[in-house]
Amino acid sequence: MNMCIMHTISPAHTHIISSTSDADIRLLCACLPKHVCHHGAGLLRLVSPDGRFLDPLQSLQDTGLQDGESLCAVAQPETTLQVAATERAFAVWSPGFDRIVTWGHPHFGGDSSSVQSTLRNVQQVHATKDGAFAAILADGTVVSWGMPDFGGDSQLVRQKLKHVQHLQATLYAFAATLADGTVVTWGSVQHGGDSHEVEDQLKEVVQISSTGAAFAAIREDRSVVTWGDADWGGDSSGVQDQLRNVQQIKGSLGAFAALLADGKVVTWGSPESGGDSSKVSVQLRNVLGIHSADDAFATIRKDGTVVTWGCPDGGGNSGMVQFELRGVQTISSSSSAFAAILENRTVITWGASDCGGDSSAVQGQLKGVQSIQGSHGAFAAILADGSVITWGNPSKGGDSSKVYTQLRDVRRIQATYAAFAAVLAHGTVVTWGDQSCGGFSDEVHAMIEAFK
Repeated sequence: MNMCIMHTISPAHTHIISSTSDADIRLLCACLPKHVCHHGAGLLRLVSPDGRFLDPLQSLQDTGLQDGESLCAVAQPETTLQVAATERAFAVWSPGFDRIVTWGHPHFGGDSSSVQSTLRNVQQVHATKDGAFAAILADGTVVSWGMPDFGGDSQLVRQKLKHVQHLQATLYAFAATLADGTVVTWGSVQHGGDSHEVEDQLKEVVQISSTGAAFAAIREDRSVVTWGDADWGGDSSGVQDQLRNVQQIKGSLGAFAALLADGKVVTWGSPESGGDSSKVSVQLRNVLGIHSADDAFATIRKDGTVVTWGCPDGGGNSGMVQFELRGVQTISSSSSAFAAILENRTVITWGASDCGGDSSAVQGQLKGVQSIQGSHGAFAAILADGSVITWGNPSKGGDSSKVYTQLRDVRRIQATYAAFAAVLAHGTVVTWGDQSCGGFSDEVHAMIEAFK
């Protein structure tokens, strides 16, 4: 069947295209005049009459378009491609598309073939650390895949997963915040996947944070509700009377740190993971933000200085660089090290040297740093010119020399346990690191390119 479709850039620029119903959306774009396809510097996306972004790989017939209908062509300034990661797999998507591209270890979410047909208008994708992904669709429902017992199977709560706004994850479980402020959980019971004991308290929830095995929810009145493994932060009874006017909660692997409205910090959970901050309690004043590694915390204070605690070898002791930590803007982490970006866009690191805590080999190149992403044992920094500098354990992504020339105009980076994935401005994805953790993406390159 032939169809006649009108593309509109503006009322003065309408183009009529005839095509067969089995042709895909990319073909329509290719049929447009060159000055339209390269409109401005943007990537061209087609929008249906009802406001949906059309997937380039869909056929005209599958979109539900009718003969003679008009499409709007929207030029986006650069890629909207997003990346999520478990320990051993990546997931790439673009908001509004009906598919997700995954690669890496198939048991850890790298194989999404079983759910591709259920993906409609994907908005967000989140991951448990050790094996599952969950996507929020435009209608507020959720599609999950990966290790069934670790959050990949949400069938038991499927009917409850309506009007989902946000997702948070521990190692093996998910928690979904619904539009009415209630919470739905699934996955490993031992890791926070069962919240029935606090269900009556989970009302008017506005934010959820997690450790490896527990969740902490902030309610509208700024009080806190916790559940999950008690030793990993699931039991906050010892500090409950202090948890008032909570603004932010950050979790390490086994402990929580809560920032109060007055700039003070309250901690609980495993002492070995930073649950005991008594040695620095006097210094924890005028705190603006909290950051965490697996077993340590780092806070930025109003004066731009940093306070750390937790495992000394895992980033909890910043004594060696304390006098250099001035004018700190933000902090990133690997499993056992921290990297702070200063006001002058240089970087200071500390913690385990084999996890990126020693950046001396690239220190001279770390200028104009915009953002930093950490894997388990390495860091990747995006510079102002869009290039990338890496350091840390080579086997964990600390060596990007094989793809160095490809890392240009990088916009964002995500990491698994031992690999990185960089999204470039024009929508290409470049990967490096351990192939078993997603460091090799050639097999899905064409599928990712189809998002353009």
